[in-house]
This record gives sequence, structure tokens and C-alpha cells, in this order.
Amino acid sequence: MLEEVERWLARRSWSVADRPLEAVLAAKRGTRVSVVLPALDEEATVGAIVSVIRRELMTEAVPLVDELVVIDSGSTDRTAEVAAAAGARVVARDAILPRLPAVPGKGEVLWRSLMVTSGDVVCFVDADLRDFSADFVTGIVGPLLTDPDVAFVKAMYDRPLGTEFDPLASGKTPGQGGRVTELVARPLLNLHWPRLAGFVQPLGGEYAARRSLLERLPFPVGYGVELGLLVDALHTVGLDALAQVDVGVRKHRHQDEQALGRMAAAIYRTAQLRLSRGHLVRPRLTQFERGEGGTGAPGFVPRTYPVDTEERPPMVEIAEYAERRRVA
Repeated sequence: MLEEVERWLARRSWSVADRPLEAVLAAKRGTRVSVVLPALDEEATVGAIVSVIRRELMTEAVPLVDELVVIDSGSTDRTAEVAAAAGARVVARDAILPRLPAVPGKGEVLWRSLMVTSGDVVCFVDADLRDFSADFVTGIVGPLLTDPDVAFVKAMYDRPLGTEFDPLASGKTPGQGGRVTELVARPLLNLHWPRLAGFVQPLGGEYAARRSLLERLPFPVGYGVELGLLVDALHTVGLDALAQVDVGVRKHRHQDEQALGRMAAAIYRTAQLRLSRGHLVRPRLTQFERGEGGTGAPGFVPRTYPVDTEERPPMVEIAEYAERRRVA
């Protein structure tokens, strides 16, 4: 590990306990904080997350969060209804910037969220978390409110693989999980962006940043958004403006290996775009599934998927956003 990274780890890695809630509130002053939950078919979990934030961080006694927005990216279940009943403002992805047809992907939702939120600090939280704690919000928002030199903060945590709600793994293995992180993202970062090697959860979906930074960054539309934002933030504001906070344990629904393969391909593609704007490999991924005949004919069936390649430009380049900010 680079000596610069070792110094960064000592200087810019904290625990949520390092900033008591009272200190974070005292530092907030006039800064507005927005929390965004990107959601697709998360009726089982989104309501509990919204309820915790409303109950613990949006009261007269604890006015840390100023707005809580769930961006529904086309759910077919009761996600929007559950989120609204719990107290969130729910906005449909396709209703934001309607002149630009939406494409599938988490990054697309996060990018569009900048258009319908007003916070000086924007905090992203995945909508599939279970046993959610308000520490996820206070932990990553805290450094942005207390230290003007910090611009981007990621949560770090243990990710148990094998829980009562994870049908893909047997047993309970503490501290594991993050398979795409360990097999794809971490090697890429260590080899190509070694200054980012100190991030424990580079692909984690819980992070907060100043709007003034986010609006200047391009957003990969799909699974590559977390790696893309982290790399581009490094180049835009420098390593010392980045930080991470230990918030404990993250429990969520794990994806199957096929979905992880598609995620890995998108992340590799995002890295490739940032390494070279020249020749690029074919942005498609072929995977194999056992056919209906089991171990006999027809055997393995190839399934080919496009890899997320589109990126949205920095939000400050969008005319509607510039007009909205001018009026505000």
C-alpha cells in the first residue's frame, strides 16, 4: 500500500461513534441534507428504512435530514405505496427530465435524483437494507457537516454472507460478502488507482457527497456507478477530500451468481472507459444456463446480455438543472 494511502487511512477513516449526533447537529447550521433511496421492487424493506429516518433524524428534536426522497425506477410491486405511507416523498424515475428517455440502471436513478432534491449534501442509501440503523446516515453525513475539506464519504461495514434472508448461502459467515468487490473492483483499484486502495467498501451503495461535487461528475447509468463516482471524485477533488466511516453491519439481499457476473462486467467496462477512451472491447457478456433437459440435451444454453455502457453527463450541463438552480 502506498504511504500516501496509509496516511489517508489514519486521517480520513472514522467510526460513526467519533461524531456524536449532538456534534453533527451543532455543525449542521444552515446546510440542507437530502437522503435519496433508489428503489426497484423493494416493498419488503423500503418502508422500514423510511420509518427509521423519519423517526430518528427528521423530528423537531433531531432535524438532521431535511428531505427524504424515494426514486421509484419502475417497480411492479407496492414499493411506491409503502414508501409514501412511511413518510417519504416518492418520485417516479420517468417523471424526472422527461425529455430524456430513461434507461434501466441504478446510476440513472441517482443521476436524476439531483434534479428533484435540494440538499447541499446528498446522501444515497440502498432500499434493500434490513435491520437498518440511522447510523448509516449520520455516519456518512457527519464528516461533511463537521469538516469543510471533506467532499465525499463512503460507508464501510461488515457484510455477512449467509443469513436468514439470504437463500443463496448456507451458514452464517461474518465479515464476508462483497464478492464483486473482492474479485473485480478491489483488484482494479489496486492496479490502476492505487490511491483508492484504502476503501473498504468501494462498491457500497451508502455514501454522501456535496452537491457541488456530484453535479460535476458523470454518472454511469448501471452497476458501474459506484466505481465511476469514486474514481472521478478522486480526480476532481483529490484523495484528502474523500473519506470513509465504519457504520457496523450491512444486511441486505444477495444476488445470484449470474447477476453478479453482469455486475462485474459493467464495473470492468466503467473502469475501462476511465483508463482509455480509445479502443474498447465488445460491451456484451455471454453466460450459460442449464437447459430444460437437465444434464442431457439441450445442455447449456448461452444467454448474452448487453453491458451497461452509457453514462449521463455532469448534471451542471443539463439546461433544466441549471435553470432550476438559478431560480432557487
